[in-house]
Amino acid sequence: MDRIALTAGALYVIVLLRAGGTFAVGWLAGAGARRSRFAERISSAKFRHVERAIQRWGAPVVAVSFLTVGFQSAANFLAGSMRMPLPRYLPALFVGGAAWALIYATAGLGVLEVLGRLFAERTALGVYAVAALLLAVCGVVVYRRRRTALSSGDTVAEES
Repeated sequence: MDRIALTAGALYVIVLLRAGGTFAVGWLAGAGARRSRFAERISSAKFRHVERAIQRWGAPVVAVSFLTVGFQSAANFLAGSMRMPLPRYLPALFVGGAAWALIYATAGLGVLEVLGRLFAERTALGVYAVAALLLAVCGVVVYRRRRTALSSGDTVAEES
């Protein structure tokens, strides 16, 4: 149990720094955009309405984003760029970050332990499992790239 607590604590610090940093970068990017040639576009009534909605209701989205893969950075950046107030953002960061750290500490350590035992007791089976996992990841990447290439190819053909 001490190992899980130590790992969760370390991951919690990491996620707070990473997500908080992403929020800060978003805040700075939003401030820069408000001073740039885009200032006119982002000062429209529709944009201000969306910004107020995110400022008011974005905290639950930020907290839940930590339970997803690939969305948490976007949610934190958007919260920063849309100037979500810190009294709303920080509780979402602390709660969501804690959930993320606990999930990755328990599940992550569990997976590493299973892989460690697999390699120690049945090395060949461990190698096959890792190879199958790598092949699956490569297959997903190739599939997505082909689908993206086909989609962009269709768009180019339609524009011509």
